[in-house]
Amino acid sequence: MYYPYFRGKQFELIVIREQAALMAEHSITPIIEPVRESFVALTKALDALREAECPFILIANPQCGDLVGDTGPLRDEILGDLLEGWNFCCQGHLVTGETSSNEIEALESNFEIVFIHDGIPDSATRAEIAKKGSRHIFIEDSTSALYRRHFQNQDRILIRDAFIPRKNREYPETEHFSDLHLTYDEVSPQGFGDYLMIDKLYSDSGGPAHAVAIHLTFIDPEENDMFIHHYVSDDVHTPVNPGGKFLQALDRLHADVTPPTLILQTQAVEEFLGLQETGHFPGLGYVKKLSMQHHIELMAGFLGGQ
Repeated sequence: MYYPYFRGKQFELIVIREQAALMAEHSITPIIEPVRESFVALTKALDALREAECPFILIANPQCGDLVGDTGPLRDEILGDLLEGWNFCCQGHLVTGETSSNEIEALESNFEIVFIHDGIPDSATRAEIAKKGSRHIFIEDSTSALYRRHFQNQDRILIRDAFIPRKNREYPETEHFSDLHLTYDEVSPQGFGDYLMIDKLYSDSGGPAHAVAIHLTFIDPEENDMFIHHYVSDDVHTPVNPGGKFLQALDRLHADVTPPTLILQTQAVEEFLGLQETGHFPGLGYVKKLSMQHHIELMAGFLGGQ
């Protein structure tokens, strides 16, 4: 039902590894686009998914990161050797406006092929895709309702890029995140997804942090609509002292998540509070990891309550 889209960077893969059992329990199917030449962290995440018997979709033709144009090792070492015989793995194939009908016709796999549409190809390619697969995932902002209608007799999932990236100091205190968890069945009856706290536009590294921001999604219980709260440090003027800025943002988080609160008391929130108590700064990558973990826990809670 819920399909979170992960890029295969270090902390995204740690989230998958640590939350595999929770995702399996709540019908959460992660989509993984590998972006690193080394498969060590990816293998650990996939092993955790196998142990939890959690279905997942592994993209075989990444469009960003180290593997663009060189997917042979991914197909041989991961989709070939490692995943051989895994019946809960699906092979994802990214479709763009440049995808050709010959490319689709040549596709072969020992797994179910799931097409992830991140663009609109020509009509010949579209027809070949419709013959080749029965499950289709559409990136909302790069496909049209008319294009998606061509696949209305097949399984359809819609992915929304719900996180609005800004400079950290420019985030508002609270803003709307997504209502797709409530409305997806109107346009994509089989499921929905998002990019969690990472927007669709891929970036391999960030610049200096003039401010530190912590992002936590929450559901308004009155309407079940989803919002996101941004806890921004007080110091936003210089790119120094990220640890001190993190503690400033944590102080804001602590004041807001103390009951009564709309923020679900997830394990990620508990870890944030533990970091505030000890004054420890684990690094900005780990901070983002906890925000993503919180979102997965929030979605699991929502799906479990339906």
